Amino acid sequence: MTTTTAPAAGVAPTLRRLYFVRFAFALVWAGLLFATASSLGPISVALLVLYPLFDVVAAVLDARSARTGKPIAALYVNVAISLLAAAGLGFAASSGIPGVLRVWGSWAIVAGLVQLVVGVTRRGLGGQWPMILSGAISVLAGASFIFQATKDGASLTALAGYATLGGVFFLVSALRLGRGRKAQEQ
Repeated sequence: MTTTTAPAAGVAPTLRRLYFVRFAFALVWAGLLFATASSLGPISVALLVLYPLFDVVAAVLDARSARTGKPIAALYVNVAISLLAAAGLGFAASSGIPGVLRVWGSWAIVAGLVQLVVGVTRRGLGGQWPMILSGAISVLAGASFIFQATKDGASLTALAGYATLGGVFFLVSALRLGRGRKAQEQ
């Protein structure tokens, strides 16, 4: 693993902006889902499908900023996984909240593993420990969503909490990337 180089340092400001956008999106999305989480209506279903589609856009922008290196392949794996999740969530919504939780949980596990890999490969860039931790937590949360789907009274509100926590990790990573950049400029 190499340390931060000039091309890698050019990636940090782009990632920082992307992470701030992901933080804001996660908070707004979580608030909207929490407000509509009591049932699977048109708005909550649209929100459920929108979240992985937003992840697709973010992964493509992330891959374009990286240009080269190991993270790109993992980011495109994430694109494929998130597209499948969006479609799966659309179909699962017709079977009820437990079906949605199973699909979301499966997606959280695989996407968390991908995020973990990307964070580890970028750790020389700085600001990636929150992403590594977030990836690991996503794997655990995904398993809990699948387990929750087997219980009576399954709810979508945990997904809003999951998105909020993920957004906080993006915020922390963005702030840490900014600190790393300032240290390099001095």
